[in-house]
Amino acid sequence: MGPLPKRKYAKARQGQRRAHLGLTAPALVDCPQCHSPKLPHRACPTCGSYAGREVVQVKSPKSKKAS
Repeated sequence: MGPLPKRKYAKARQGQRRAHLGLTAPALVDCPQCHSPKLPHRACPTCGSYAGREVVQVKSPKSKKAS
């Protein structure tokens, strides 16, 4: 027979092994132009600005026509 554990591993030991696997929330900063939350060092998805100038043109949402 191959190598097998002699005793059952405790659940606390399993938790210690997986202690570093927890997820962290992404760090968000406020856009200086429109004050909406955005990821740091990225263009703002709401207004398209980065470092004080507009670098991406953001499409405006389409308005529905009432028929």
